[in-house]
Amino acid sequence: MKKKYKTNSWRDLAIIAYKAPSDSKIYGTFDADITKVVKYIARKRKEGIRLTITHFVTAALARTLYEDIPDINCFIRRGKIVVRKDANVFISVSVGEGKEMSGLVIPKTQELSATEISKIITEGAAKKRRGEESGAFAAKGIISKIPRLLRRPIFLFIKWWIVDLGLYLPFLKIPPDPFGSIMLTNIGTLGLTTGMPALFPIGKLPAVIAMGKIEKKPVVIDDNIKIRSILPLSGTFDHRIVDGAQAGALAKGAVRRLQKPEELNITNKPDYSG
Repeated sequence: MKKKYKTNSWRDLAIIAYKAPSDSKIYGTFDADITKVVKYIARKRKEGIRLTITHFVTAALARTLYEDIPDINCFIRRGKIVVRKDANVFISVSVGEGKEMSGLVIPKTQELSATEISKIITEGAAKKRRGEESGAFAAKGIISKIPRLLRRPIFLFIKWWIVDLGLYLPFLKIPPDPFGSIMLTNIGTLGLTTGMPALFPIGKLPAVIAMGKIEKKPVVIDDNIKIRSILPLSGTFDHRIVDGAQAGALAKGAVRRLQKPEELNITNKPDYSG
């Protein structure tokens, strides 16, 4: 007897959300030397402070987006550009023993230290693993209960109402900007080095960045070969908003900031005293 395939609530949502690949997407990959970050994390762990590479990449991306290329911190609504005030990073997390996808938005990420980001992710992930969903993923359970033939029409209505009109649906508890400014996902935990993540249709995201598996590689520094910890990063970009130069600026800004982990672990809030 053929075994019946059972989908989970995330897969039910993905099936109705995505359609066949189309235009407006560009891709890119780059490597980040994170040797200094790895050493900094090791020192902090001896002090009893648990940090991960994800926390530093999150801080680096947010500050680069906010400080270097704020012109791509936006989305398109009814053919017009809408600029975001802050760089809010969406972090994907796995729940249900890693079999289900969820995520959370970190507000004003550009102002936070790596330690503050760690605390927010840890607390948010714990709530989601207890079944306390909020934000965009709060609607997963509701959508999975809708008859299959009605799911995509209802999803398209929700997308039109929230994304195109910018209105709120209180019974779904989905905020008007549910996925923040940019999405970061860690595929390295799955053993993958490179992957081109999808741009989620309801996300209004200019880019989705994937962290790959960290590997030690030989690198030429000052004409000498040295072994460094290298983090591969892959990105999918909305070409309506991001071009090659801006994608390059995002990569360079993030890599540059990752060379100074101490600065990424300092609160970056602006001084309003003056």
